[in-house]
Amino acid sequence: MRVRIVAVLLLGMPGAAEPIRLHPKNPHYFLFRGRPVALVTSGEHYGAVLNGDFDYRKYLDALQADGMNYTRIFTGSYVERPGAFGILRNNLAPAAGRLAAPWARSDAAGYANGGNKFDLDRWSAAYFDRLRSFATEADRGGIVVEVTLFSSHYGNDNWALSPLHPSNNVNGTTAIDRRKLHTLDNGNILGRQEQMVRKIVRELNEFDNVFFEIQNEPWADLTVTVDTVNPYLQEPALLNFPNSVDLASEESLAWQERVAGWIVDEESRLPGRHLIAQNYCNFRYPVRAREIAPGVSIVNFHYAYPEAATLNYGLGKLLGYDESGFLGTSDAAYRTQGWNFLLAGGGLYNSLDYSFTVGREDGTDTLPNGPGGGSPALRQQLKVLSDFLHSFRLLELRPDPDVVRRSPGCYARALSAAGAEYAVYVTGRGRCEFDLDLPAGRYRGEWVNTTSGAIDRREEFTHPGGERRFAAPAFEEDAALALRRFAVQ
Repeated sequence: MRVRIVAVLLLGMPGAAEPIRLHPKNPHYFLFRGRPVALVTSGEHYGAVLNGDFDYRKYLDALQADGMNYTRIFTGSYVERPGAFGILRNNLAPAAGRLAAPWARSDAAGYANGGNKFDLDRWSAAYFDRLRSFATEADRGGIVVEVTLFSSHYGNDNWALSPLHPSNNVNGTTAIDRRKLHTLDNGNILGRQEQMVRKIVRELNEFDNVFFEIQNEPWADLTVTVDTVNPYLQEPALLNFPNSVDLASEESLAWQERVAGWIVDEESRLPGRHLIAQNYCNFRYPVRAREIAPGVSIVNFHYAYPEAATLNYGLGKLLGYDESGFLGTSDAAYRTQGWNFLLAGGGLYNSLDYSFTVGREDGTDTLPNGPGGGSPALRQQLKVLSDFLHSFRLLELRPDPDVVRRSPGCYARALSAAGAEYAVYVTGRGRCEFDLDLPAGRYRGEWVNTTSGAIDRREEFTHPGGERRFAAPAFEEDAALALRRFAVQ
């Protein structure tokens, strides 16, 4: 009887619908509130909840107004030192005394970044109020929240700020090498990690607009280099970022599997079942299924080439590109990355947007701020991408490497829907022509300006079947063609 009462009460709560999941008819896209969806955003640097000075309501309002449907947050087990990664105004580096973490503060002074140490035996009611409020506000705007539970620490300076570091709590956590933090050999910290995961999972269980990612960039602290992007570089550049393709170690994978197990086990006693994501590698690599934890439905990449999608489409899991960056401040760089990845079969894209900062949570801080870009203009361009993709029969779309027969002087990739609809994306400079192999029928095409969303040109034709040449309107970086067969010859 108690279970039935709880279920009835949940019907009136935010997110009472079934949580976002992979669409059963095409697992490369989501089913969210009854509709097939791809997630596209340009979101802040993950501190919206843990940074007490960040106005997350203004931020979420800006995302909704700009047509974004997704954001990514960190939980507070990891924070950054000021200036980390060259970020001048960093949401993941709260001001002294302004870290909001899952644990309550103790009466003992001495947290490394101001205020009292943490008491890991007590939860912070204020933090969980803030977390749930964030999820509620996102829910109202139709925004899906990726909750990244843990992150690699990259260096001892960041590890020294974690509430789990023995110097920052009153509970005597084990003094360990930071590289063991996200392994099963981390002393009594493992129990604290489990408690935190289970608590967050319970607190967010009622929300339909949430999924969980195990760890951000798990390969960064425990690295196994398996490939290089450009094999012609010389050492040390050959085997270092941004040229190395790194995977997580076996110790890391075992720990990630344990965390996924905690999520699944905790939700086995709760009404909601939420998706789990695993961050696999930078750039691209053919994923080894045995390295994906049981229960994981989303495989995420960072700084991804479209090959990350094409190589792994057969996994039958949703493929995500949930962090961009390191290509300067040009909107075009991140716009073309999003188009290329989603037109290669991906279902999620997040451009890391440094224009969202404390005091400028509306995303208008466009002064240089770290190793990436972000701007109101970029978000409008990504809305064009989202609108373009969602204008098709999303569930029927599949990568179609055979439809483009040749594209001299430009790169072209396409998704198609059962010979009825074609989404074609081209990049290059100057005049671009390409040949498509199409079935017989009458067609209507619209050339979409990827910057403005305007229709640059429309064309209708009857085609006898076979190859047909298309000439794109003049463009500087890219163009898109929405081609539909509306009658069979």
